[in-house]
Amino acid sequence: MIHQEDTIVALATPAGTGAIGVIRLSGPEAIKIANSVFSGKDLTKQASHTIHFGNIVDGDIILDEVLVSLFVGPRSYTRENVVEISCHGSAFIIESIIKLLIKNGARSAKAGEFTLRAFLNGQMDLSQAEAVADLIASNSKASQQVALQQLRGGFSNQLQQLREQLVQFASLIELELDFAEEDVEFANRDQLKKLIYEITRVITALIQSFELGNAIKQGINTVIAGRPNAGKSTLLNALLNEDRAIVSHIPGTTRDTIEEVLNIQGINFRLTDTAGIREATDAIEQIGVQRTMEKISQSALLLYVFDAEEITPEELNNDIESLQKPGVTLLLVANKLDLLSSQQIEALPPSAIQVSAKEKQHIDELKKKIYSAAVKDQLLGNEVLVTNIRHLEALQKTEESLSRVLNGIDNVTSDFLSMDIKQALHYLGEITGAVTTDDLLENIFSKFCIGK
Repeated sequence: MIHQEDTIVALATPAGTGAIGVIRLSGPEAIKIANSVFSGKDLTKQASHTIHFGNIVDGDIILDEVLVSLFVGPRSYTRENVVEISCHGSAFIIESIIKLLIKNGARSAKAGEFTLRAFLNGQMDLSQAEAVADLIASNSKASQQVALQQLRGGFSNQLQQLREQLVQFASLIELELDFAEEDVEFANRDQLKKLIYEITRVITALIQSFELGNAIKQGINTVIAGRPNAGKSTLLNALLNEDRAIVSHIPGTTRDTIEEVLNIQGINFRLTDTAGIREATDAIEQIGVQRTMEKISQSALLLYVFDAEEITPEELNNDIESLQKPGVTLLLVANKLDLLSSQQIEALPPSAIQVSAKEKQHIDELKKKIYSAAVKDQLLGNEVLVTNIRHLEALQKTEESLSRVLNGIDNVTSDFLSMDIKQALHYLGEITGAVTTDDLLENIFSKFCIGK
């Protein structure tokens, strides 16, 4: 059972020594408790959204000079009384103040408990609360923008509109059950079909957006592969603009995978440089080649790098055929452009991206191609992207329930239609928190940091 009658306290800034630390209180007694240890103005008589200078004292002992910010509920993050104490960032001072606040009636907050209270008090729905954690964890412009859009309710608003329309038809079908003996039809079946088709179209688009949304959130898994001495490690260094991988003219120099992150236009690409693909000459190299093939199978984007001066058309075609995997986008990168004659350049496959990793020629063009291959014009507008696996599963179950409604709309009774529509409403409600359990909430908010 979730209780929120008490007042909680936690450090809201990262742990460790810094210039300042912010200690947050939330609950009915937040202002009273803060006032009991504050030497300065009477905080209980001050207006909301004001800041006050003074000392935190334990009896006659001054612990620190602080600034205290007041947010009187419901005009606060949690819709409760909230106090934020900005103190000096000494770990000793912070710990001393938190202990003092607990001694005066506060309780140490659990992970995510401030945001949990915001949800329970109607400040935000569940998908918006999850977006708070995503925003804190965002490590690129794109992941920050997606989380921010969800926090502002873009995803929730779209689902709420669909749910409201479905609720109206569910109500009419329930009315039919009340008049079952009179064989009347309140819910127009053609209109219901039209609505189900429209909702299914939107939900299918949201489900399909998960691949990109999750990639933006986690980073796009990108593998650099090819034959030995094709210039894979040189290309990795050129993309990163630093000497990250060892480069040598000796084939098989890279024996294990090397992983780095490249940010292109706000999206993180998790680059993996792999061992050259060939018949291994020893056991260690064989392990490296096996790992290369495993990485390729796990990737979303494969950069196949080939030595455009040495490889034959037959070898190139064989490599492409063997490396094509379901769900993996393949980009051909023709390397060593600086060594090619004009006739050799003309003979390259039209789809190949021509670069010289050593001379860093056309690297910017390659980055644009990498970005386009991953995003596929899906970030041109303000489309809603699904990034959360819990949301994806709920949408898939909603789609299955709506499919049963369509299959039975003309040949099953109203009570069976009602059951399937209720299931669809249930799964949509799970996303926004209209339908919740304590176990679900605990699982979601336990992944937050303590002070949020």
